[in-house]
Amino acid sequence: MTKTAWLFPGQGSQHPEMMADLLTAYPPAKERCEQAAAVLGWSVIDCCAGRVGNLDQTLYTQPSLFIVESLLVDALKERGAKADFVAGHSLGEYAALYAAEVFDFTTGLKLVQRRAELMNAAGDGKMVALIGFDREQLQEAIASTPNVVLANDNHPGQVVISGLPAAVDAVLGKIKVKRAVPLNVSGAFHSPLMAEAAATFATLLEECTFHEAIFPVLNNVEPEPTTDAAVIKARLRSQMTGSVRWVETCHALAAAGVTHALEIGPGTVLAGLVKRTTPEINVTSVATMASLESLV
Repeated sequence: MTKTAWLFPGQGSQHPEMMADLLTAYPPAKERCEQAAAVLGWSVIDCCAGRVGNLDQTLYTQPSLFIVESLLVDALKERGAKADFVAGHSLGEYAALYAAEVFDFTTGLKLVQRRAELMNAAGDGKMVALIGFDREQLQEAIASTPNVVLANDNHPGQVVISGLPAAVDAVLGKIKVKRAVPLNVSGAFHSPLMAEAAATFATLLEECTFHEAIFPVLNNVEPEPTTDAAVIKARLRSQMTGSVRWVETCHALAAAGVTHALEIGPGTVLAGLVKRTTPEINVTSVATMASLESLV
C-alpha cells in the first residue's frame, strides 16, 4: 500500500507571486488573508506585492509562508486528500502541525508571529551553509569549537552551521569545503544562542491548547512519528534551539514505507533535499491550485 507524506518548506522558499494563484483560484483565500491581517496588523497580500514590509525579512516571511501553506492544506483536505505522515522544515513544522490539526489557524499564526518577532530581534549570530565537505572532519571541528553547532542537516552533502561569528569562522578555518554560503539571517537560529528567545516563546506556547494529531508528525528535533499532543508541544519547545534533523526525517519516512511525498508550499527546496537523501521517495510540488487539482 502506498504511503504519502506531506512536507512543508520553511524560510527561503518565499517569493512575491506565491499568493497570486490562490487569490484568483481559491475563493477562501481572500477571507483567510483578512483574518490573518486582523492578527498581524498587516496584509500578506500587500507584503507579497511589495507595498508593506519586506517579504524576505523574517518578521514578514514566516507568517506569510504559514498563511500560504495553510490555504493549500485546506484545499487538499476539501478534496479528500489525506497524509500518512507530516513533517516541516524549520518554520514549515508549524504548517505540518496545522495540517495534523494540532492547533487551529489563529493559534498557529499567533505562534508563528511571535516566533518571527523573536528571531527577527536576535543578534550576534551567524549561519553558513556548507556544500561539499568531509562530514567526519566537520563534526570534529564543531566538537572542538565552543559556541557553534550543526543547525540544519539538510542532505548528506549540505548542512548549515550556526553560532557566534568568530566560532563559525573558526570552524571554516579548520575544514575543507567546496562552497560556504553565509545566510542572510539576523541570528544564530537553531542553536543554544537562541535560548533566551526560546524561553520567551515558551511562555506563549504553554498558553496554547494542542490536540492529538490526526496524522503522525515527525518533528525537527526528534524525527520519530507521534500523534501525542504533549510530546509534540515538548518537541516544538526545543525547536528554536535544536537542530533541524532533516536527513533523519527522510530516512524515518522511507523506513515507514513512504514512497511518495507532496511538498506543500512555494518552491521545490525539499524535493531536492529528499532526492539527495532518499531517492526512493518521489516528491511532487503542490504550490498552486493547478498543481493541486492535478493530484486529487
